Amino acid sequence: MSEKMLALVNYAERAGAVELREVPVPSLGEEDVLLEVKAVGICGSDLHQYHATHSWKVNYPVILGHEYAGVVVAKGARVRRFQEGDRVTGETAAVVDPDSPFTRRGLYNLDPARLGFGYGVDGAMARYVRVPERCLHLLPDALPFERAALTEPCCVAYNAVCMNARIRPGDAVAVLGPGPIGILCTLIARLNGANPLVVYGLPADRHRLEAARAVGATHVFALSPQEMADTAKHFGDGYGFDVVVDASGASASLQTAMQLARPTAQIVKVGWGPQPCDYSLDPVVAKNLTIQGSFSHNWPVWERVLAMLASGQIDLQPVLNRVAPLPQWRECFEAMACGEVVKAVLIPV
Repeated sequence: MSEKMLALVNYAERAGAVELREVPVPSLGEEDVLLEVKAVGICGSDLHQYHATHSWKVNYPVILGHEYAGVVVAKGARVRRFQEGDRVTGETAAVVDPDSPFTRRGLYNLDPARLGFGYGVDGAMARYVRVPERCLHLLPDALPFERAALTEPCCVAYNAVCMNARIRPGDAVAVLGPGPIGILCTLIARLNGANPLVVYGLPADRHRLEAARAVGATHVFALSPQEMADTAKHFGDGYGFDVVVDASGASASLQTAMQLARPTAQIVKVGWGPQPCDYSLDPVVAKNLTIQGSFSHNWPVWERVLAMLASGQIDLQPVLNRVAPLPQWRECFEAMACGEVVKAVLIPV
């Protein structure tokens, strides 16, 4: 094994401060494994760090990448459940406080001390990544690495739609934002029986809206925010949607969500929106709405999603549009940023 490896490093808090560098292969602690990365997905958060539009603290310099799958090539002395040669994927919570009351309840994804791969500690856009054993999940034999690398965003969507939302068959559901998470939320909402299932995007999102249609949306719209609100009367009894999933990356979309929601509806907010809000929240009171946040995922969600990926119940064909070697990272980042590609996966070499 080489002592050096090629990695995609976000080295400063300014736009464009990402480059390929030779870095040391990580050393292992007693409860860690060394994973040879076979595939790593590009997340919207990677794009935000690339453009310096993120709203979270980053420990620079840091290797990007938290959607990964690979093979165990070495393990620490106290690792018991995994062996060299195992095909695995892994969760994003690289550092958690084991004594936190949230960790003890299995909600380590909500531990305030949590640090994730790709911003808090070095991530997986590299030949090797160090991963705590507790993060790992065995891959079903039939699941290819490039699809397994997208387990994490599928878990984000499953947690939002199945754990934090209350969608029942026949519910009218709207999804705001046809990015990867919005499209995956659409797929999961379809499995829950949502009908109608409407996905809203901007005129620039037309390509991604077609992917939303391919995973099960009954209707897609490329409209301005005010035009979006005007469409609610055309569905169901005309009073709005039972559930609105806000998967947009803009704070303004919550106002649109409130306009689309019917009285007593639920809004599930899964998209980050760091901009200040300059509108009234009175519709939450007037309509008796529930706003539910949804962040990350935990162990039982991962096990369920891996089974659904292996069975084909979660079909990633409309979502995974490009697989490329790590040196082509810039082209893939830019293709995702402009909406030409819904989801790209990099293969470290």
